[in-house]
Amino acid sequence: MKKYFYPFLAFFVLILLLSFTVVQKKTTVYIIGDSTAANKEAKAYPETGWGMALQSFFKSDVIVDNRALNGRSTKSFRAEKRWDPIMEKLEAGDYVFIEFGHNDEKVDKPKVGVSLTEFKVNLINYVKEARSKKAIPVLLTPIARRNFKNGVLIDTHGDYPRMTREVADSLKVPLIDMLAKTESLLSRLGDVPSVKLFNYVDSGDVNYPKGKKDDTHLSPEGAKQIAGLVVKGIKERKLGIAKNLK
Repeated sequence: MKKYFYPFLAFFVLILLLSFTVVQKKTTVYIIGDSTAANKEAKAYPETGWGMALQSFFKSDVIVDNRALNGRSTKSFRAEKRWDPIMEKLEAGDYVFIEFGHNDEKVDKPKVGVSLTEFKVNLINYVKEARSKKAIPVLLTPIARRNFKNGVLIDTHGDYPRMTREVADSLKVPLIDMLAKTESLLSRLGDVPSVKLFNYVDSGDVNYPKGKKDDTHLSPEGAKQIAGLVVKGIKERKLGIAKNLK
C-alpha cells in the first residue's frame, strides 16, 4: 500500500507548491515621470505625487513601484541612469507608466528640456525597450497646471501632449490622456474650488513658513483624485491589471 501512497503524496505536494507559486506571482507597475507623480520626502508635505496614491486602488497582487522624480524629463531620467535599474528588474507582464512633459518643455534648460522631435524619439525608445522585456508600456500625457485666465483654464504644455498621443497611435501603445482628464476636472470645479487639488499652504506651516501657492504640484486630495483618473484610464483601455483593482 505504501508504495502507491508515497508517490501520490509527493505528487499532491508538488501540485500544492505549484499552485502556491502561481498565486503568489505579482505584477509590478513602474511609474517613470516627473514631480507630479513622484514620491515626496516628509519635508515637502503636503505636496503629494499622484503615484503615491495609486497603490491604494489595487489589490495586493499588484505592486506599484514609483520611480518618478522631481524635475526629470525623458532626457534627464535616462541620463541620470534612472531607467537602467528598471530595465534590469523588468519582467514579462509588468507595466511601465510613462508620463513626461512638464520638464521636457523647458527648452531654456538644456539638461532637461528637449525639442519636440527629441521628445518623440525618447518616448519611442522607452516604449521599445520596455517591450523588449515583454513588459507593457502605457503612455500618459502630462497633467494640467491650474492656469485660469478670466475663469477659463489655459493649457501650458504646447505640443508635447500631442506628441505623446502621436507616439501612442503610431506604436499602438495604450494611452491615458491625463491632460484631457485633468483639464475636464479642473474646468468642472472652476478656478477657486480647484485650489484644493494643489499644494496651497497657509503661512506658518512647518514645511512652508511663508506659505505656498503652487499650481503645478498636488495636495493629498489632488493626488488621490488624479490617481483615480489614472485608474479610470486603466479601465477605459481595458488593461489587464484592471482585474486587479479593488
